Amino acid sequence: MEQRLTMVTLGVNDLAIASIFYEDKFGWKKMKSSNEGVIFFRLNGILLSLYPKAKLAQDAMVSSDGYGFKGFTLAFNTRSKKEVDDLITRFEAKGVTIVKKPEDVFWGGYSGYIADPDENLWEIAFNPFLPLDADGNVQEE
Repeated sequence: MEQRLTMVTLGVNDLAIASIFYEDKFGWKKMKSSNEGVIFFRLNGILLSLYPKAKLAQDAMVSSDGYGFKGFTLAFNTRSKKEVDDLITRFEAKGVTIVKKPEDVFWGGYSGYIADPDENLWEIAFNPFLPLDADGNVQEE
């Protein structure tokens, strides 16, 4: 199998609310292929998809029940600690739930966490070990 990721799909409780969150709070633009049943956002090389949680569970043939920590986080890496602080401040001003204020962390970086309406955790991080290019992509080794 090729070493790549094409899409991350988040199962959401309310598609309209989730779509508004990513459009208004993050400032992202939906793809034209989005419709009343699924929302797509083109990121840097992969897609983020929003899909009704119950339908996604049904498709995977698993229960949609669940609570607490989901066992994964999504990350947006920045080029500096200041950029982390600036983003968290902007999110806070927009009413986004701040789960953890930015701070120096044990692994040598600097990060904070926010949550979307379905409590998916986004880490907003500066990682000095992952240099980013001008487009925000991790540079090749």
